[in-house]
Amino acid sequence: MEEALIQYKNVEIHQQELCVLSGVNLELHKGEFVYLIGKVGSGKTSLLKTLYGELDVIDGDAEVLGYNMRSIKRKHIPQLRRKLGIVFQDFQLLTDRTVYNNLEFVLRATGWKNKQEIKERIEEVLDLVGMSNKGYKIPNELSGGEQQRIVIARAVLNSPAIILADEPTGALDSASSARLLDTMDDLNHDMGITILMVTHDAFTASHCSRILFLRDGHIFTEMRKGNKDRKTFFQEILDVMSMLGGDVAHVR
Repeated sequence: MEEALIQYKNVEIHQQELCVLSGVNLELHKGEFVYLIGKVGSGKTSLLKTLYGELDVIDGDAEVLGYNMRSIKRKHIPQLRRKLGIVFQDFQLLTDRTVYNNLEFVLRATGWKNKQEIKERIEEVLDLVGMSNKGYKIPNELSGGEQQRIVIARAVLNSPAIILADEPTGALDSASSARLLDTMDDLNHDMGITILMVTHDAFTASHCSRILFLRDGHIFTEMRKGNKDRKTFFQEILDVMSMLGGDVAHVR
């Protein structure tokens, strides 16, 4: 088994005064592609936020890429985030500048100075996500699927060890979702980037080899694909998701 990049043991997470997750045990190893499933309000996004230092871990042992998330200093959080790629459902692109300038802004903010190296890196990541001819566009001129691919390009600019993706297919149609998942699979298989993706879509989840299910404030079970064919795995996911109730039994 490859080294663990994330290790959580009996972790407790609060939103303001409210405990949203407790007794969380999670290990994410190098090269894994893992899905996290749970209904709205189950704490999926809160868990992701603790991984990049947006929310504090209140109790338990929590380590991300060698950083102790119980004791990490605020000044060290930018260093951690440079090793993470974060993909948001709502894109969070700067709408007053081009795609190229969005990506340039991130590189300069993370210490890149050489103009030629910046140009070459932006061209590399745009080509990687199939958007090499879109650098001159303003984000609002792109479709939702195209914007999400730009978000993925932004996430991989600094060659992260882990990508954290929060419902990246939630606002996309089926065709755009399929293209995005193919891109994420390539990043995982070809580049070895570890991926943790939040979803409540069974079809999306059936792409992966390991799934964690959140219920009642903790990870209550996990499922591994193993040698099962995708159709069988998909049905097993639906069966578990039906136990969760709420909004999670979506199928594309």
